[in-house]
Amino acid sequence: MYQKRFYRDYMRPDKLTHFTVLDRESDLHISAKINLEKEAKKYLNRYRNDIKSYGDKDTKFYKSLVPMRVSSKAADIVKHMARAARLAKVGPMAAVAGALSQYVGLELLKYTNEIIIENGGDIFIKTDIKRKILIYAGNSPFSDKIALSISPEDTPLGICTSAGTLGHSLSFGRADAVVVVSKDTLLADAAATAVGNIVKEAHDINKGIEYGTAIEGIEGILIVIGDRMGAWGRIELVKP
Repeated sequence: MYQKRFYRDYMRPDKLTHFTVLDRESDLHISAKINLEKEAKKYLNRYRNDIKSYGDKDTKFYKSLVPMRVSSKAADIVKHMARAARLAKVGPMAAVAGALSQYVGLELLKYTNEIIIENGGDIFIKTDIKRKILIYAGNSPFSDKIALSISPEDTPLGICTSAGTLGHSLSFGRADAVVVVSKDTLLADAAATAVGNIVKEAHDINKGIEYGTAIEGIEGILIVIGDRMGAWGRIELVKP
């Protein structure tokens, strides 16, 4: 069932063109120097089909909540999802939103030098100027009151969010927002799920950060639950 991404009302980066691309369950909100809707649809369809072709043959790929091996003949995006999931110790579909954001984003960088793709709270960004990423954290008092500052020299970058109190993605935790930053958007997505599963109460914040920092390739973690917040690594918080 389609869910309106109300937070997108705030996502209007200056001097960029904004458009949305849909393909079945996938819903990509894209900002770029020019309108690349036609190209984005082509690449989204290609990479979705790569995932679907593999998952239809090996249904465990869709259902597994733990890492699993995939065929050496699988498409690159499928292998990448499995690799990210293995590092975070979750199932491969925990990386699917980040996978589509990054793979489509890298293709679109052939046509534009700036791209921001948001897919269900998972972002792939390449920017030429400093930008702010607003943090939406449900009913937390921090929600919409803080933002991540992203410097152009740190991009391309993946910024992925998992939440146990909102959205339709599976989470076993109760965090209002777990944000993970990595050069690998798939890894950020999988790690956000893994850390989010751990955080059920405010006292779990440190435990979640310890888990996330042990994953090679993670550059920053932000956890928000109620009126408590914890951060580690490359997390620069600013006013929206």
